Amino acid sequence: MSPKVSKEHLKQRRADILAAAKTVFIKHGYERTTMKHVMEEAKVSRGGLYQYFSNKEELYEAILKENLLQVSEETQEFLENEVKSYWDLLLLRIFGEDREPDDEMDPLAPSNLEFFIIGRNDERRRKYGQERYQNGLKIYADVIKAGQENGEFSDRYDSEMLARAIITYIDGLALDHAILPEQDVQLKEQSTILLEFLKMALEVE
Repeated sequence: MSPKVSKEHLKQRRADILAAAKTVFIKHGYERTTMKHVMEEAKVSRGGLYQYFSNKEELYEAILKENLLQVSEETQEFLENEVKSYWDLLLLRIFGEDREPDDEMDPLAPSNLEFFIIGRNDERRRKYGQERYQNGLKIYADVIKAGQENGEFSDRYDSEMLARAIITYIDGLALDHAILPEQDVQLKEQSTILLEFLKMALEVE
């Protein structure tokens, strides 16, 4: 009789596999990564890996979903409590903890592009891409709308349209960053323009 494994242990093992998979996807990209790569990085057997994820697509979706869920839950927690500055919260969502433009791109961005663009004609992946877009859109739109209702932001522009503009700008930078030399992208400089546009649109000093 095999020993019982606690739910906490199973949860931690799954988290370890996802962390290892993220490392591999960053290193190899989505298309070149194999389940064998993940097995070796996570130091698990084939059975141990397939106990949690039946294929690479399912594994990558899990990484995307958990990352977005974490950001979404964190944002809602901020909004449900007293927010000292909605502008600061918006910067956190766009630029991360430093809250300012830099030359660093999300290391998973190239793999994300591969995943969605190569799979654009796959019904399941297309459906998930649409769902992910709507969830990401809601994060930005909720922050902007709350700032408008609070009076910190101008309501000259619709919160959802501004959120769409942010996503389009960031996705465009991610695509350029994946295929062009760094000096041609000028990530920090272009991100600064996005920041200035938002200041103007929201009438933030």
